[in-house]
Amino acid sequence: MEAPTTAEPRARHGLSEGDLADLITSFNDVTRKLEGTHARLRAEVERLNTELRRANERLERSRRLAALGEMAAGIAHEIRNPLGSIGLYARLLEQDLAERPERKTARKIRTAVIRLDEVVTDVLTFAREMRIDVAPADASDLLDRAVEGCRHVASNVERPDAGRAPVRVACDEGLIVQALVNVVRNAAEANEQAGRGDVPLVVDARSAVDEERAAWCVLSVRDAGDGIGPDVIDRMFNPFFTTRAAGTGLGLAIVHRIVDAHNGRVVVMNNSEAEPGMPGATVELWVPMQGAGDVPEGAADMDGGPEIRVRSGRTPTRAA
Repeated sequence: MEAPTTAEPRARHGLSEGDLADLITSFNDVTRKLEGTHARLRAEVERLNTELRRANERLERSRRLAALGEMAAGIAHEIRNPLGSIGLYARLLEQDLAERPERKTARKIRTAVIRLDEVVTDVLTFAREMRIDVAPADASDLLDRAVEGCRHVASNVERPDAGRAPVRVACDEGLIVQALVNVVRNAAEANEQAGRGDVPLVVDARSAVDEERAAWCVLSVRDAGDGIGPDVIDRMFNPFFTTRAAGTGLGLAIVHRIVDAHNGRVVVMNNSEAEPGMPGATVELWVPMQGAGDVPEGAADMDGGPEIRVRSGRTPTRAA
């Protein structure tokens, strides 16, 4: 007679119930891991598709602007030569009419010629090939130069960055200052149109890090105007688009070209998005920091978002 055994009963093919339980557990673990990997891969594909779409949109925009720039440059050159002659003749006429009341008319002609020449200059600035000479710069110095250049239209300015540790940026100083001047002038005009000319503009510089751990210098200008409507946000950086009675509509288009040439981004937000009831809007220029591979100490982590939009708590990704 065989002795009784305490071993677990064997399933078919020699597997015990414990072996089957372990096998099922392992199978479930592998399945969960595969599902997690699949979800991550799908999210990554969606992110890459989104980046590809944005890159294609930027490429198409660049092509359109290049074609428009060539046409505008040709027209501007054709206008500038006769415009110079008109200005010269108007000045001579003004001198000949020095003792006569008609002199005022000649002066008005010359003033109009000067204004037209400024328009032609803006067109040529927008149309020319954007070549940048990158060098280290101090963000605070860039803001100082921009504010000084706008002193006649923006004398009331607050600087929260005063006293902070300096933020070093890699850029073409002249071009970034020009972009900041355009933004500050635009903000000052927004305050005036809203009847808040006595409210100071807030001009600031800070460091930030995007989701790819790229380090950025963020140069921002905040106004107290009427904000930016959804019908304007998608067109405000288009050349020749303006909501004002006067102006070429090239100021912000030039800003976009300059920042884009630095592989940076422009972010536009209504202030009410961050602080309900707060009037006005903020324009941020994101420019790579000096040694952009190094994450600056104390810089805030930011997640991704589109290039130009009304902000809702997010910031742009690194330029492609």
